[in-house]
Amino acid sequence: MSITQAVNPATRPNYRYWVLLMLFVVYAFNFLDRQIISILAIPIREELGLSDRQLGLLGGIAFAFLYSTLGVPIAWLADRTNRVRIIAISLTFWSAFTAVCGLAQNFWQLFLARVGVGVGEAGGVAPSYSLIADYFPPRSRARALAIYSLGIPIGSAFGVVAGAQIAGGALGDSLDWRSAFIIVGLAGVLVAPVFWLTVKEPWRGGLDRKAAAAPEIKHPPQQGEGLAAGAIEQAAAKPGIGTVLKLLSKKPSFWLLTFGASCSSMMGYGVFFWLPSFFARSFGLGIIDTGWLFGAVLFIGGCLGILLGGVLADWLGKARKSAYAIVPAIAFLFAFPMYVAGVLAPSPMLAVLLFLIPTALGLSWLGPTLSAFQHLAPPDMRAMASAIFLLINNLLGIGGGIYVLGEISTLLTPTFGEEALRYSIMVGASLYVVAGILFLLAARTLARDWEQQD
Repeated sequence: MSITQAVNPATRPNYRYWVLLMLFVVYAFNFLDRQIISILAIPIREELGLSDRQLGLLGGIAFAFLYSTLGVPIAWLADRTNRVRIIAISLTFWSAFTAVCGLAQNFWQLFLARVGVGVGEAGGVAPSYSLIADYFPPRSRARALAIYSLGIPIGSAFGVVAGAQIAGGALGDSLDWRSAFIIVGLAGVLVAPVFWLTVKEPWRGGLDRKAAAAPEIKHPPQQGEGLAAGAIEQAAAKPGIGTVLKLLSKKPSFWLLTFGASCSSMMGYGVFFWLPSFFARSFGLGIIDTGWLFGAVLFIGGCLGILLGGVLADWLGKARKSAYAIVPAIAFLFAFPMYVAGVLAPSPMLAVLLFLIPTALGLSWLGPTLSAFQHLAPPDMRAMASAIFLLINNLLGIGGGIYVLGEISTLLTPTFGEEALRYSIMVGASLYVVAGILFLLAARTLARDWEQQD
C-alpha cells in the first residue's frame, strides 16, 4: 500500500478548520481552568486566610512543576502514538481536577488539586502544536498557530468573567468560588468525548515538501490507532530526547527564543494572575467589576496582539525568516513602558485602556515564535522540541513569574500596604526588555537554523 493510496485528513481544506476550531476550544479550556484562580484568588484569600506568597504558590509552582516536567515524556509519547487521544484524555483529567479544586477546605488541599490540574494540562499543548503543523502547510502555520493561541486570551477572559459572576453572586446567592471551579471543570469533561470522536490523526510531515519522498506505508493503521501511529512509520526508530537535544544544541536561535519567551512569560503569567487583585486593592473594585474590566483587557488586547503578530510574521517572513523573531522583539520593548504607565494610572478606566496596549504587545510573540519552533525541528521531532520549549517556558513563566510577583508583593507590603502589588508589577515588567534583547539576538541565526522543508 503506497502513501498515495491512503487518505490524509489534512488534505481536506474544510476539515482542517474544524480541527483547528476543536483544538482552539480545548486550549481555551486549558487557560480557563488555569486562569480562573486569578479572579477567585480574591474570595479564596479572604475565606482561607492566605498570603500573597501562598497565592503565588497556588497559581505558580503547584500548577507548573509537574505540568512542565511531564510535558517531555508525554511529547515523547505524542511523537509515537495517537496525539488526538492524548489530548482528549488530558482534557478529561485536568477538567476533573479543576472541579476538585472546588472541594478544597484548606491551602494544602487546594495546592494538591492544582497539581492535578497541571498534570492533566501537560498533555494538551505540545501534541496540539504538532497536530497543527501537520494540518496546515508551512506558509500558513503562523496564522493557524495564532488562531489556536487565541485560546489564551479568550479562555482566560471567559474564566475571569465567569468566575467573577459565579463567585460574586450574580448568578445566585447559593453559588461561590467553589461552585465556579466545579461548573467550569465539568464543562471541560463534556467537551472531551466530542474532540475524541470528531478529530482524526493526520500524517506526520504530510504537508511538508520532503513528505513527497516518503517511503511506502509499512502497514495499515489499526482500529483507532490513527495514520500517524502506523501508516507512515519510517523504518528507523523514532528519535529520543537525546537525539532531539543534540539537534537543537546546534541551533542557538531555538534557545534564544526559548529563554526570551520565558522572560516574557514570567511577566505575562504573573500579571495575568495578579491584575485582578491589583484592581481590587488599588482601586477598591468588587469582584464582578474587576472581572469585567480585566476580562476586557484579556479579550480585546490579547486577541488583537496574537492575530497581528501571526499575520505580520507570515507576511514579513516570506522574505526574511528573521521576521519571526524581530516582530515579537519590537513588541516586547514597547510593552515595558506601557505596563509601567498602566500600574501608575490614577483611575481604573484609564488603567484598563493603558493595559490593553502591553497585553496585545506581550502576546504578539505566540504565532510567529511557535511557528518558528515547528520549523527548527523535522516533523518527527516537533512534539518533543515543543515540549522542551514548554518545559523551560512554563517552569520559569508560570512557576517563577506568578510566585516572584507574589513574593515581591509580600516583601513590600510592610512598606506600601495594599499598594505593594502595584510596585511588584512594575519591577516584573522589566523582564520584557530582556525578552526583546534575546529575540533580537535570535533573529541573527534563525534563517540558518531553519529546517528547509518549505
